[in-house]
Formats: sequence, C-alpha cells, structure tokens
Amino acid sequence: MSLNGQSDRIMSSRRPWLQPGLPLQASDFPNPERQPPSEPARPPEPRPVVESPGVAVGPPAAARPQPNARLPVVGFARVMPSGRVIDWHNHEFCQLLYAASGLMRVHTPAGVWGVPPQRAVWIPVGVDHQVEHLGDVDFRTLYLAPDLPDLPKDCGVLVVAPLLRELIVAVTHLPKDYAQGGAEARLAGVLMDQIIAAPRAGLHLPLSSERRLQPLIRALLADPADRRGLDDWAARCGASSRTLARLFERELGLGFRQWRQQLRLQDALARLAAGEAITSVALAVGYDSPSAFIAMFKRELGASPGRYLAAPGGAVAGEG
Repeated sequence: MSLNGQSDRIMSSRRPWLQPGLPLQASDFPNPERQPPSEPARPPEPRPVVESPGVAVGPPAAARPQPNARLPVVGFARVMPSGRVIDWHNHEFCQLLYAASGLMRVHTPAGVWGVPPQRAVWIPVGVDHQVEHLGDVDFRTLYLAPDLPDLPKDCGVLVVAPLLRELIVAVTHLPKDYAQGGAEARLAGVLMDQIIAAPRAGLHLPLSSERRLQPLIRALLADPADRRGLDDWAARCGASSRTLARLFERELGLGFRQWRQQLRLQDALARLAAGEAITSVALAVGYDSPSAFIAMFKRELGASPGRYLAAPGGAVAGEG
C-alpha cells in the first residue's frame, strides 16, 4: 500500500509480513527528517477514514464523537474482524489506539508500529496512518484535542499499566456531554497525565528511503529470516559495512542487529496472531531454536509467547 492510497496487495501464507498494507518499498515511507530545512512546514491535508469491507462492531466514522475545547477527550469501543484494513487517513486531533485483545499494525511515513494486547499506539494530529487488524481485534479509541499541553509530539507504542487501562475503558463510557469541572472532566485529566507519563514499548520498525540501504531493507522485509550480515551486503548496497552501520544509526536510529530484531519481532507477532505454532514461528523468523526465540520475545514483551497470548487482554504478571 503506497501513500497515494492505491492498493498493492500481496498475499503470502509463508510470510505473514506480506499481508495487505505492507509497503514492499521503503521509498513509500520518506524520512521527514531528511526534507530540506529551508522548506516551510505545511499543514497536513485532511484525509477521510476509508475501511475495507467486513463486519465491524462500533460506531461508524460519521457517528463518532469529536473532541473540542469543552470536551477535550472522547472515546469509543470497536471490534474489528481479522484482515480488516483502515486505509491511509489522518485526523484533526490526536488519537490513542488501545488493543484490549488481538494485534494491530499501524503504518506511518516514519515506519511501522506493532500494537499487541496491553499496548497502545499514540498518533499525533495530522499524521497519515493506516491500520491493519491481524486476528479479531477488540480495541478502544480515544480522540484528544490537539492543543492540550504536554502531549507526545511523535508516534509511539505505549506500555499500558493497569491504571491507564482502566482510565481508557472508563473514558469510552463517559457521556457525550460531560460537564467541565465535574468528576468526568477530572477523570479525563488524570488520563492525560497517565498518557504523558507512559513509557514507550519500542515496538517500532523505522524505514528510510536512503538509496544505499534500499537493497538490504527490501530484502529483509521480504524475508526477515535472512541471516546475512553487513559484510555480506556491502557489495550489493555499494557501500562498506562500516558505512552501512553508520547509515543505520543515522537514518533509522538503530544498529543493524537491533533493526533486524524489531523486524523479526513484528513478523513473529503477525504469525502468532495467525495461529502458527511457536516452533514454526521461531524458525521462520531466523532463530535456530524455539528457546532462543522465546528468550528474545520475553525480553521484549515481558512474557513468553504462550503466556502472552493466553493471558486475558494480553495482561501478564510482572507487566506494568
């Protein structure tokens, strides 16, 4: 799916990473930090929400509440079927998407965020994004007025602690006309404080249009299990391994191994959501054994894949 909204849909039962919505060319995701500094910033053009066919539960776009100066935070609940895609769009307000169950994958011009249960993705005002639902997804959406102070300025996946989770659920049940200064408004204020304080989960796969990184990025997007190192990629990319290492740090903010691990984790989450066995997933994303894969998964998400997927709402002991 490219940013012009036209579908380039490639299906693969072998690699769930190649499901609807994944851009196979990183050039579809220009790095905003590499735009000429002299070019003045332009406000984003509004893009309406367009959903792929399928049965969804929850208010349609036209009936959803909108935040304003009197009601700065509003929310609602939805259930989306597996495979449903909300096409590229943006909002005139900030958005928090919380996955109570199921897995979402959010694409933006800065990369891809995986949103498993017990996590939420923060999307600032005006950011173009596309949302995939991998497995049936029960989620909560909050809309927040863009002029609220101290809200995060960048996209990111947030760790949803128990207090924040309960606040998200409570706000989705607020009346549409709750009073300023009342109990509901104070609850919304505590929610905003918790969003600001929430730690980042790090489930972000940055992408870059840097030409020397393109052969490597495209190949690994197509096959996350590829084990070749930077020395192996040097000739094909037209740059030394040291130059490639510096480009990863500069363009993507991660070392090559860290970036590849994020890619493998995202691919693994998609495969697990599709019902693949842990052993099959481990081998498919490039690990020599299930134990090595489980160790990585537990380090990143706080629990083994089995415990993580079995826990109601994704909540596991020891996760904050």
